[in-house]
Amino acid sequence: MTPRRIVFMTGTRADFGKIKSLITTLCDDERFDVHIFATGMHMEPQYGYTVTEIEKCGFANIYRYINQTSNGLMDRILASTTMGFGDYVRVTQPDMIVVHGDRVEALAGAIVGALGNVPVAHIEGGEVSGTIDEHIRHAVSKMCHFHFVSNDDARRRLLQLGEEPESVFVIGSPDLDIMGSKDLPSLAATKAHYDIPFESYAILAFHPVTTSLTSLRADVEALVAAAQESGRRFVAIYPNSDQGTEIIFETYEERLAGEDWVRLFPSIRFEYFLTLLRHADFVLGNSSMGIREAPFYGVPTVNVGDRQKGRSANPHILHVPPQRTAILGAIAKADALRLEPRHEFGDGDSHLRFRDVLGGDAIWQTSLQKYFRDVPLAGLDVTP
Repeated sequence: MTPRRIVFMTGTRADFGKIKSLITTLCDDERFDVHIFATGMHMEPQYGYTVTEIEKCGFANIYRYINQTSNGLMDRILASTTMGFGDYVRVTQPDMIVVHGDRVEALAGAIVGALGNVPVAHIEGGEVSGTIDEHIRHAVSKMCHFHFVSNDDARRRLLQLGEEPESVFVIGSPDLDIMGSKDLPSLAATKAHYDIPFESYAILAFHPVTTSLTSLRADVEALVAAAQESGRRFVAIYPNSDQGTEIIFETYEERLAGEDWVRLFPSIRFEYFLTLLRHADFVLGNSSMGIREAPFYGVPTVNVGDRQKGRSANPHILHVPPQRTAILGAIAKADALRLEPRHEFGDGDSHLRFRDVLGGDAIWQTSLQKYFRDVPLAGLDVTP
């Protein structure tokens, strides 16, 4: 049998970490011919040109595509990615496209597949992201044919969106497959590799909130001021490339340059980052990493602002407004927390469940014609 050609699209260091185990397990299976379309932040020197990290994994068939400039205008990124990926798909002729999450690159991939009559699988749909990311995530789900989700809550949301139950597969969050690995580098090796001199540290990661750009400068200044005043040491990661990221960069340049209490990195290789996360005192910022990955290791999170609002009911995630005093108070509380790991998003075998679905016959016999599945509106007032 001719191997089925699967194209994975990746646009950021984060989503590659999410899908790496899925790529690996299909590469190791002769039933599949795996290709990777690398774009977005992977191609930006400012963010560490992380396409090289994909190459270091030993994957073949990596296609590079530059889809953006430094202005971060999401409509232009979407248009550019759709055009470039469309040309690539017409040449490659995949049997399936795999996209992840809530970035505009994923939306472009879903659009190309839907319009080109190519099956599209969405990883981690049905979740609450906050800001424009949530709009994009649900739009991607509606354009996709199959859904590989993290938990039953995500599945229920997709059914509420009218998706067919047979198209939704609960596999867990794929990055947990790597998080639980015994082969992660040691903390000593990680610190030596990245020249991190701190005995103890927290992780700082703050991204633009595209729906609140008018307050972004004040928000990030409050965050940095609280981090400095706390007297703690931080390993800080560059923000993603969304509109407004230049405001964060300017603040970091003004407030963090030359400071000995923080080490700032464009990117950290996923396995090394997991080791740092596992041993961190807490996470500070508004990254989904503090909501999803940190609890897996029992690391508390100070989540600043509304970017992750409603995404998890974990009581040990401390939600605070972007105000200096509130952030300082939450940091003090986080220090006192001693947590048991929480596994809300899977148990570490996502890649096996994913492979089993794609290795079966049923998914390949499914019609690409989608129909909206009506859900009973019991108790919901729909009066105009």
